[in-house]
Amino acid sequence: MLAQMLAPAAVLIAWSLLILFWMAFTRLPALSKAGGLGAAKPGGRGQDLEGVIPDKINWKSHNYAHLMEQPTLFYAASVIIALLGASALDTVFAWIYVALRIVHSIWQATVNVVKIRFLLFIASTIALIYLAYRALALTLFHDPSLVLA
Repeated sequence: MLAQMLAPAAVLIAWSLLILFWMAFTRLPALSKAGGLGAAKPGGRGQDLEGVIPDKINWKSHNYAHLMEQPTLFYAASVIIALLGASALDTVFAWIYVALRIVHSIWQATVNVVKIRFLLFIASTIALIYLAYRALALTLFHDPSLVLA
């Protein structure tokens, strides 16, 4: 069950990298039209492009930032659960979390109606709450005498 529990985390890592490339391949041409990297102020950050390049292009960057935030909790919970013994239900919730995050990404990067995006976020957060509960239960109530030597 170790690999099955870690597979959703691996998929979310790959998805995050895909969003990174999507962001770069849409943002760099837009930035080029706005004067290019040479026109960027020293110490400039991605947030400085708000209002400089079209919002729809910045949405990919916003989503990439979101994939670097809450999913870090998912990665930790996934590893804890995998190491201490994932159940089939744990794996299902991990896949639900990843599927919802992927749908959230696509929605935010393309349509970005906040009401729907928020519902997707809440649904994925519920899955994450279950995984956090399982990580807590497995660590707080772990009985080392049950581990086979």
